[in-house]
Amino acid sequence: MEVRLRFWIEKDGKHVMGKGGYEILKAVDKFKSISRASRELNMSYRFVWNYIRRMEKNLGGKVVESERGGVEGGRTILTDLGRELLKVYEYFDGLFSSVLNCVFGVVEGVDGDEVRVRVECNRFKVGDRVFVSKVVR
Repeated sequence: MEVRLRFWIEKDGKHVMGKGGYEILKAVDKFKSISRASRELNMSYRFVWNYIRRMEKNLGGKVVESERGGVEGGRTILTDLGRELLKVYEYFDGLFSSVLNCVFGVVEGVDGDEVRVRVECNRFKVGDRVFVSKVVR
């Protein structure tokens, strides 16, 4: 059995970005192109463009800046707001992942500063650093 969690960012009750939007912004940041990002993500250009526009409308600010054509073919970069969205999403994704990776156990003994806890989990190996917190029932 696995516990999974989906989350998204909202502003004033309006959807701004979930995992798909995060992947879109990461790809635009990496490739500097909405067209290339959409190809790499196997999404239509129209879908990606509309997602970004809806994101900007619901946020009330631009998340990308585009420069047209030219010798190098133009480019699209993230604005400060776009980069901030990535940071916020990554922060909470890490936080929620760490919570989902919590392991519960039973204290088997306390000897001075040493506490022995029994857990049933195959995620640990010798030398792993762990954080232990007391759960009150």
